Amino acid sequence: MKTIIASPKAPKAVGPYSQAVLCGDTLYASGQLPIDGATGTMPESIEDQTRQSLTNLGYILEEAGLSFADVVKTTVLLADIADFAAMNAVYATFFSGQMPARICYQVAKLPMGAKVEIDAVAVK
Repeated sequence: MKTIIASPKAPKAVGPYSQAVLCGDTLYASGQLPIDGATGTMPESIEDQTRQSLTNLGYILEEAGLSFADVVKTTVLLADIADFAAMNAVYATFFSGQMPARICYQVAKLPMGAKVEIDAVAVK
């Protein structure tokens, strides 16, 4: 059985998809753009965009009764791989102890001109 997870704190989906789907004990969170859910704005710097994307992910995890400690895999999409070190420095502040598996790569373009998008899989 699957349950759709939607946090009112995170920005609404910008297309025909759910913020996240909980299936059994596993949460599949859609890619989070760095959009402030309250204002609809996007910060400029890669550091602030990474922080906002992960904050949005945190809202979704919380809505599902999970936390960053439950994340087992993330995917980080960057508009420019040269932003890797700056993104990584912020990313590391959201996880402690056992880090999740991760893939990170550069893409041709992200929605709304974002510099980063981050998705996750978490397990209760």
